[in-house]
Amino acid sequence: MTEHKLLRSLDVVYLGCIWVAGISILLMSLIIPWGVFARYVLGTGAHWPEPVAVLLMVSFTFLGAAASYRAGAHIAVGVLTDRLPSAMRRQCELLVDVLMTIICLFVMVWGTKLVLETMGQTLGDLPWLPVGLTYLPLPVGSFMTLIFVLEKAFLGSQSHRAVVTFDHESKTTIVSEV
Repeated sequence: MTEHKLLRSLDVVYLGCIWVAGISILLMSLIIPWGVFARYVLGTGAHWPEPVAVLLMVSFTFLGAAASYRAGAHIAVGVLTDRLPSAMRRQCELLVDVLMTIICLFVMVWGTKLVLETMGQTLGDLPWLPVGLTYLPLPVGSFMTLIFVLEKAFLGSQSHRAVVTFDHESKTTIVSEV
């Protein structure tokens, strides 16, 4: 697979993470007010809004974190590294890539074990939902983050790509239209 095809494929993965995270936060923003309305206005507190909102929040967090890592929008403190010589800065970036890989692998392995070990259990408020599915965003989000960590390590930062910056027209086209 050529580098261009690989990057285009990872663009699709990135957009998938964005869409799932966005839909999760949208649904969460609708479910929580419904739970409050049902409890205080209708006087019938539903049991499902809170656990569903937590599930959506976990999905939003782990898949949104993967997307933000690719976009370079994650939390990073550059006070020290910005002042280092370029060779030392590159060593720090390599260290970050190695540590991120270790963290992703840790969460993938232990998250998968957690998912598998809790598949036989159900939530009290949602008896049809296996507990293992509620933990599934941990290994899935960590796997997505790992993909983007490896992409950055081997292909460089992709935070400049049009799909990441939402700049679907080239900058030369924009400049020539002005």
